[in-house]
Amino acid sequence: MANPRGLPQSKEALLKSYTTRLKDDVKSMLENFEEIVKLAKGESETQLSKITQSEQDTFEMHVRAANIVRAGESLMKLVSDIKQYLILNDFPSVNEAITQNSKLFRTKQNECDQKLMSLRDDMAADLYDLEEEYYTSIYK
Repeated sequence: MANPRGLPQSKEALLKSYTTRLKDDVKSMLENFEEIVKLAKGESETQLSKITQSEQDTFEMHVRAANIVRAGESLMKLVSDIKQYLILNDFPSVNEAITQNSKLFRTKQNECDQKLMSLRDDMAADLYDLEEEYYTSIYK
């Protein structure tokens, strides 16, 4: 089944999942970074002691930093998946490469055929001359 863009449903779904993954990872990185900046300002009014609040904020910063790293790794995996998708689905360029190689090999084949025919003609002429010389020779 094809859609208006000419892609099969499975490929279209895969591209949509790539888009979703990209948006989710970037959103996660942005949200976690914003929260780290808020925590670093230290403006929250709480009932906790300063030391306890500081420890809690530090812990939360570590968790958010880990979330940013996870989202970054997920983005790197997404880039790898997209590269693989492009390699596996880039049929026009593969076809073009095959066509170019075919033309190159046909040209080489024609050159070799020409050289072989020229060699054949030269050998035939030489053999004809040798045969003629043999039959006209007085040393038979």
